[in-house]
Amino acid sequence: MIESSLSKLEQLVSDLVQQKQELLDANEQLNTELAQARDENESLQLTLMEQEEKQGATAARIQALVERASPVSA
Repeated sequence: MIESSLSKLEQLVSDLVQQKQELLDANEQLNTELAQARDENESLQLTLMEQEEKQGATAARIQALVERASPVSA
């Protein structure tokens, strides 16, 4: 009886150790993916800011051209 219980306990401990390693591996993979996603997000935000600056400059140029053209057409 004790031998059977000890054997079951050894198997359970072995299973838990294996599960722990699998979870550690999965956690490491997720941390790597998270770091990549953060880097990509930062890059996309910088690109967005650059695009917004360009659009703002373009809008200002268009507005200036419209203002210059308005007196001519009137």
